[in-house]
Amino acid sequence: MTYCLGIKVASGLVAIADRRLTSGSEVSSNRKISVHEVENHSLFIMTSGLRSVRDKAITYFKEVLAEQDRSFNKLYKAVNAFGEQVKRVALEDKTSIVASGLNFNLNAIVGGQLEDDEEHKLFMLYPEGNWVEVDQGSPFKIIGNSGYGKPLLFRNLSYESSMADALKIGFLAFDATRVSANDVDYPLDVVIYPKDSFHMTEYRLEKEDMDEISHQWSALLGNSVRKVPTYWMDPIFEKVRSATK
Repeated sequence: MTYCLGIKVASGLVAIADRRLTSGSEVSSNRKISVHEVENHSLFIMTSGLRSVRDKAITYFKEVLAEQDRSFNKLYKAVNAFGEQVKRVALEDKTSIVASGLNFNLNAIVGGQLEDDEEHKLFMLYPEGNWVEVDQGSPFKIIGNSGYGKPLLFRNLSYESSMADALKIGFLAFDATRVSANDVDYPLDVVIYPKDSFHMTEYRLEKEDMDEISHQWSALLGNSVRKVPTYWMDPIFEKVRSATK
């Protein structure tokens, strides 16, 4: 399984991707986010799904970028091109993949900004090659193991959040997933893209880098639970006491 999170806020983009790969009882580590930058062309791709499909689609797309990068003046055009490569891999491999009992399930998050984009963009691409664009109303997308981190993101993240707050909330959403599922874990790759900068900064977080923050967050959660008012429970336990007299 995978944990890849893309966030779009007013000031830029934040991307987070774990590196853990599981195949049966085998566990390994591999990069799930790739960055492409040439002058005023900056984009990243995060993927979730079969590694063989991912590797092939990314390889094909890199060839397209090498040959046609100058023709992509807006990010959606590059997303369309990547979608075409996903469909190409589907034509080549989907039948045999399905016949072997697996699903053709590559999903991707593509973010960045190209020279004619008025602002930074974030897209969610599906296995069929179609996509949706992330907007201000719901400023994030998760692919892979998505359920555990969403409540925190929905409650705390907004389009007006700073990139620093977006990264903090994004990490805490990853941490919630990590402690709840054994198929998501460190190392964690982070990409930061400030609006109109045409430059992405990459950084890797290891478990030892974040252990203290994770423990502090657990302590804060425990303290917050204890501080939640209990008056609403009084009628319930009064009824319990009456029933057990």
